[in-house]
Amino acid sequence: MEGNDLKYEEPKIVAEIGCNHMGDINIAKELILLAKQSGVGYVKFQKRCNIELLTEEQYNAPHPVPDNSYGNTYGAHREFLEFDIDQHEKLKRYCEEIGITYSTSVWDLTSAKEIVSLQPEFIKVPSACNNHFEMLRYLRDHFDGQVQISLGMTTPAETEEIIKLFEEKEVAVKKLMIYACTSGYPVSAEESCLLEIPKLYEKYSHRVNEIGFSGHHLGIALDVAAYTLGAKWIERHFTKDRTWKGTDHAASLEPSGLQKLDRDLKSTHKALVSKQSDLLDVEIGMREKLKFRV
Repeated sequence: MEGNDLKYEEPKIVAEIGCNHMGDINIAKELILLAKQSGVGYVKFQKRCNIELLTEEQYNAPHPVPDNSYGNTYGAHREFLEFDIDQHEKLKRYCEEIGITYSTSVWDLTSAKEIVSLQPEFIKVPSACNNHFEMLRYLRDHFDGQVQISLGMTTPAETEEIIKLFEEKEVAVKKLMIYACTSGYPVSAEESCLLEIPKLYEKYSHRVNEIGFSGHHLGIALDVAAYTLGAKWIERHFTKDRTWKGTDHAASLEPSGLQKLDRDLKSTHKALVSKQSDLLDVEIGMREKLKFRV
């Protein structure tokens, strides 16, 4: 999207599996296949080094929602859901075998270094960690792909600091992608704040590589609106069953929802064009049949 000249590329849709695999690599592969069958081009997981990421108190505390916990403590819960780097490599290889792009979010420096070694097409930094500047510098300086960053629970001043960090090495416009995002699971329509997308374009379109929308709302209508407002990437949480045990399932799309999202966004892409002539071919016969004759 450039100035008043809107140019809509086909939307890039990310099915965020995250930790919805419930710690089972076979379920993870099943979710990858379901995402592929839904038509989307990208899946994304999460990678955390929990000892590094959490304080001792946080690690040993009980899960705040015991019914969602896979362990006696929050740390044990997170470890149960964690795949090691060899498992991530297997997931990346499986994605390549079936023709869908693998990526993951990284939450700490150790995880960032591990995932960089796999050289995916892009690496995501979640809203919770976009102020981890040591990790951001590592990704900026050591990763050749696109760095995607969500801006949930982030002030405009903090956003500016993130972008300036990438501009220090003159790579922001080449490799930095930012997501408009509201951090909540789920969020209401009014909390989705879609008009943040044109605000990001106005301020940063000439300074970053791309702009997207990471949605935590229910349904798929807002994603179509976000794309129409210029979001080139649409990211949604994805699960097989929203009633499964875990934190993110309730704010996720199931396969039928993801399939409809892919269908509607691609139909919208086809529709976002101007007429190439005063009368389209489909109109000429209708004009002869229906137009009032002066």
